Amino acid sequence: MQRLRLRFGRGEEVKFISHLDIMRFWERAFRRAGMPLAYSQGFTPHPRISLAAPLAVGVTSEAELMDVWLNCWMPPQSFVMSAKQQLPPGFTIFEAWQVGLNMPSLQSCLGFAEYHIVMEIKQTKQEVESSLHSLLQAEELPWHHSRGSKLHFYDLRRLIDDLWLIDYHDSCYILGMRLHCDASGSGRPEQVTAALGFPQYPKSIHRTRLILKTGESGA
Repeated sequence: MQRLRLRFGRGEEVKFISHLDIMRFWERAFRRAGMPLAYSQGFTPHPRISLAAPLAVGVTSEAELMDVWLNCWMPPQSFVMSAKQQLPPGFTIFEAWQVGLNMPSLQSCLGFAEYHIVMEIKQTKQEVESSLHSLLQAEELPWHHSRGSKLHFYDLRRLIDDLWLIDYHDSCYILGMRLHCDASGSGRPEQVTAALGFPQYPKSIHRTRLILKTGESGA
């Protein structure tokens, strides 16, 4: 058996596909490519495919990580070349490499996610930088969002590792964010921009990197 780790991207063409549909898409693509997929045990076997972190609908990425188990060995580059032939516009596989069969799951190793956020902001550069600095200096930031009919309360500040200004032109700003993304909670970029005092929803959210606790990343 072999375990391959892939870094792939999701572009504008497919950014509104849900996490469940993405999983189904990869299963179909790998089957059509004739991959020797390994299957789970039990009454309803399914291909052993695991993503590091669900990507929110509407978010693009160049750094998604996925583990795929095969029941026989094949060169990672051959896997990539065969799979690419089954991909529609919007999905890209950048690279693949072999990892140990007994390594912990991607989900348990995930630590942070980095994003580039494009915003229309009326404030000046100095005011934007001041907002970023003030939030980072805060010790806590009580926050809540609804899940169905229930409100979920938490400290949003705890989920923010770093914020920075990447670039700006007139009222268009590109912000960088490194947010916690693990079993204890995951930061959401649109909530951070709201906490910064920017009421408009981001023009675009792009995940640029997934950082594992082992130091490995999707960059």
